[in-house]
Amino acid sequence: MYQTIKNQDPKIYEAMLNEAKRQSEGLELIPSENYVSQAVLEACGSILTNKYSEGYPGKRYYGGQENIDTIENIAIERAKELFGAEHVNVQPYSGSPANTAIYFALLEFGDTVMGLKLDHGGHITHGLPIAFSGRAYNFVQYGVETTTGRLNMDEVRKLALEHKPKMIVAGFTAYPRDIDWAAFRSIADEVGAYAVADISHTAGLIAGGVLPSPVPTFDVVMTTTHKTMRGPRGAIIMCKEKFAKAIDKAVFPGLQGGPHEHAIAGKAIAFQEALKPEFKIYAMQVKKNAHHLAEELKKRGFKLVSDGTDTHLILADLTNKNISGKEAQAALDKVGITLNKNTVPNDPRSPFDPSGIRMGTPAVTTRGMQETEMEKIAGWIDQVMQNAGNDKMLATIKKEVEEMCLHFPVPGIKL
Repeated sequence: MYQTIKNQDPKIYEAMLNEAKRQSEGLELIPSENYVSQAVLEACGSILTNKYSEGYPGKRYYGGQENIDTIENIAIERAKELFGAEHVNVQPYSGSPANTAIYFALLEFGDTVMGLKLDHGGHITHGLPIAFSGRAYNFVQYGVETTTGRLNMDEVRKLALEHKPKMIVAGFTAYPRDIDWAAFRSIADEVGAYAVADISHTAGLIAGGVLPSPVPTFDVVMTTTHKTMRGPRGAIIMCKEKFAKAIDKAVFPGLQGGPHEHAIAGKAIAFQEALKPEFKIYAMQVKKNAHHLAEELKKRGFKLVSDGTDTHLILADLTNKNISGKEAQAALDKVGITLNKNTVPNDPRSPFDPSGIRMGTPAVTTRGMQETEMEKIAGWIDQVMQNAGNDKMLATIKKEVEEMCLHFPVPGIKL
């Protein structure tokens, strides 16, 4: 692997090889991470990175765009087919810039918007006070119920009627349950707000047909193209045709310059892969694995926010395990199980050392793992929680993790 880099820059080569080894020998449970195909890897490292292409197909500012236009148009048409969208912009660099572009297109600075609280499962772009979204707009934050850990749509409606937002954002990064898109749409209509969905985490499950889609009814829908989509780092914005001009102008020239056409080629390939029947099987298994892992953790005494999952994502409150999220993450790193510390709703602890951990099944499912492996993973997590300070025990678990992982190769990695 990476022979040219090895010869030219040994230090970077060594770090990349070590990362390939880490990915191959360990378990990736961060729910926003996944493995792309060899084809997507090749596109992202291709000569397309050489080309500047400000503008849109047929309306570029530089010459020599005939092949670039072909690639971008293919990506657009495949995304439309995959999600049933009227209009798609495939140029956003990432999810945060894409959400910012939506706000820039449809709002004025200071407008009132509703979004899910960060510590209740929302994203920084959904109105975190110290982030751009929270400073540029008047965000009213809704949350989950303390007892159930679930959204209460009656409470969301009550807030909307009180504050009359211009936009309601529905989406999450750490909310493990399905979203009632119809209820959000109804509330938005009642108060005259734009209905915007952020499906960055669940887009692959929606494309795979195992979760309902907001695309047919919402005004604008944003998704990243990695996570459950198994594409390159990036994002797309889908919208009704009547918002197309505003969205496109907000992306370019509003917030971005030249699009990353190597990434757009990777998006096009990932969309093609997601249109195949095998992807539906994958999406179904991601959901099965998450449910099974959640049930196995509950058997071992783990307290799960909302008591389970409908998606790929699990959020565990470790308060009853007498270990913090930061300590748990560090101990699990030692055995080759990667996940992230995470706040839980109404967390009394600091976000830098919260009470919970967040995990998911997209990456391990891509490697071919199924319910049997989820049982082993739950067992290892439980053992680590009980032996976080026992380096000898952690070393034994690490060997067991490596042994299992070697039976499930990572796409694109050859050691």
